[in-house]
Amino acid sequence: MTIHTLQILLIAALACGLLYAAATDIKARIIPNPLVVAIAVAAPLYWWATGLSVWPDMAWQLGMAVIVFGVGAGLFALGQMGGGDVKLLTALALWFPPMPMVSLLFIMAMIGGALTLFMLIRHKWRKAEGVPEIPYGVAIAIAGLWMLYQRNLNHFA
Repeated sequence: MTIHTLQILLIAALACGLLYAAATDIKARIIPNPLVVAIAVAAPLYWWATGLSVWPDMAWQLGMAVIVFGVGAGLFALGQMGGGDVKLLTALALWFPPMPMVSLLFIMAMIGGALTLFMLIRHKWRKAEGVPEIPYGVAIAIAGLWMLYQRNLNHFA
């Protein structure tokens, strides 16, 4: 197996993992911890396959993950984000360099806003009690898939 083949397999595995995360979040409002761990553990293998240097490339990846986790943990503490969502975003931060990760977060916020609006309208339409639960893993997964497409398949970017 060549390094290029390994890159393709890892990207495909990440895409499948993101689809699974979205599906489980829609179905049960949970993102499984083993899935998040698998995404995070596969990142260093992807770093090796893409030829990232230990310094500064891998350090940037780890630093970005720490920042994303810190901000996400704060949002979790405020009740604004689910724990699975924070963990999934942190694992994704290990895969994307800082600027693509910022783009991912922006896209995620836009999709998440639309998803939240849809869920609120649906909640009101059904005259349901309480506060609607938003499957934000869907927004995270779509943004992650979009960035995978942009970085690996869009030859015009």
